[in-house]
Amino acid sequence: MKSKAKSHLIAAAVTLVVAAVGFYFTLPAISIHNPTLLLDIVVLVSIYYVVFLIASKRGSGVIMPHEVKPMLKMLRIPVIVAACAAAIYIIGSLTGAVIFNAGRYRELLTVETGDFQEDVDAISYNQIPTLDSASAIRLGDKKLGELSDMVSQFSVMEYYYTQINYNGTPVRVTPLEYVDVFKWFNNVKDGIPGYIMINMVSQDVSLVRFSDIGCDNMKYSTAEHFQRNLYRHLRFSYPTYIFEEPTFEVDDSGVPYWVCPRVEYRIGLYGGRDIGGVVLVNAIDGSSQYYPVSEVPTWIDRVYNADLIIEQFDYYGTLRHGYWNSVFGQKDCRKTTDGYNYVALDDDVYMYTGVTSVAADQSNIGFVLTNQRTKETKFYEIAGADEFSAMRSAEGEVQNLRYESTFPLLLNVGNEPTYFVALKDNAGLVKMYAMVNVRQYQIVATGQTLRECEENYIKLIRSEGITTEDTSGAVELTAVIEDIRTAVIDGNSYYYFRLAGSDKYFTASVSSNSEIVTYNVGDNVTVRYNESELSVIPALEILRA
Repeated sequence: MKSKAKSHLIAAAVTLVVAAVGFYFTLPAISIHNPTLLLDIVVLVSIYYVVFLIASKRGSGVIMPHEVKPMLKMLRIPVIVAACAAAIYIIGSLTGAVIFNAGRYRELLTVETGDFQEDVDAISYNQIPTLDSASAIRLGDKKLGELSDMVSQFSVMEYYYTQINYNGTPVRVTPLEYVDVFKWFNNVKDGIPGYIMINMVSQDVSLVRFSDIGCDNMKYSTAEHFQRNLYRHLRFSYPTYIFEEPTFEVDDSGVPYWVCPRVEYRIGLYGGRDIGGVVLVNAIDGSSQYYPVSEVPTWIDRVYNADLIIEQFDYYGTLRHGYWNSVFGQKDCRKTTDGYNYVALDDDVYMYTGVTSVAADQSNIGFVLTNQRTKETKFYEIAGADEFSAMRSAEGEVQNLRYESTFPLLLNVGNEPTYFVALKDNAGLVKMYAMVNVRQYQIVATGQTLRECEENYIKLIRSEGITTEDTSGAVELTAVIEDIRTAVIDGNSYYYFRLAGSDKYFTASVSSNSEIVTYNVGDNVTVRYNESELSVIPALEILRA
């Protein structure tokens, strides 16, 4: 009896050691919503009984005939535990399956219909990011390479490069990391001395040293080891939480933090992945605090990552009439396009992506903007070209230079939804900019500078008569037509009118006013237009007087 008890103690001790070592290195969340925990339990129970059988052996270790039946009876326990774990996993997966919960999945994201011209103000020059992530990474590496005291010990942590609003300016920030484990040994006492900040507008790159902003060096990050490793620090502080990948941000004073979203499953055990709150970890001293989503500090820009938002919108768009319709009939089904970008609005960062039909016919039926802090989402029903068509159109304008387009950023230019892209050479350097009209992607303007590009674009959309500029200050002119001219531009017919008493021409397209084909010299008409110094002015409206 004592021998059996001793064997149980040995098995328990070995199992606890294995569990402790495994927990320290694999860091599983102790939660029923973590499916790997079930496998861990099965493994530990199996280890316990294997060690018990080994410890209870006597003599030569040969299994005697009378020992076979008790051993088989004992091995039933890990088999039963494994069967129970499998049952829990299967039941948990089925209760959270989309096929049984289409309505609940669609409700994960609340989508409102927005008014583009009202919600998206014309963005100012100091808020338009002119770099994409690849260009930012290149500039960050170049900056660190210029610092002889840093480059031999540290490298740029390229995985993060979080885009945030820093004091009203879009920037990307990423911490430094140790070059290798030997450099970690050399510098672990002092910690990481700074982070890279790239101004996405001016393209200025700076290494922010913590000593310059009155802070100690950063001691907690994913590049650290042992207890200062961010993942381990989180797990030991919050053993039951399941986390999304943390993001690196800085507050308005430049102090670094890790924003660690807590995952919650709202449908069954493993379905309906969402964010319930955020653990905010001070990267310098490791202090942390949990905030529900509704209480997250406003300086934080990213709580919901783009992949999660896209996943939830696709549920919303494809499950409009239930699961089976999303598979077969697909009536009214819509999904996000491939790719996304970020736009700064009201000191928050919004994720933007296009929306197309499930047929994916290279055109968008609209687009969505989602606040990455609050998950407030609006859909804008504006038909037009998808992002990749716009990119090809922009590249076509400079095809002789063989520039490549970045993924578009959505802007409000002249009250028109407009794709903005940077054009890069083979070395990845930004050389030009382009603006492409969302509704008519053949309308493209380029420029060497952002201002030049915008000016060219405004002139172009005015000449095409498609601008939806504010008409509250429009003026009217009633006079006799003295001259009429016509032109065909990109397959569209335009009429140009000169009225008595004016040396300027007014233009309107046949597509916007089919009646103008009946106008003749000598007809009395009324034209509404916005004052302009241009010699050819787009008519907002032209009617017979």
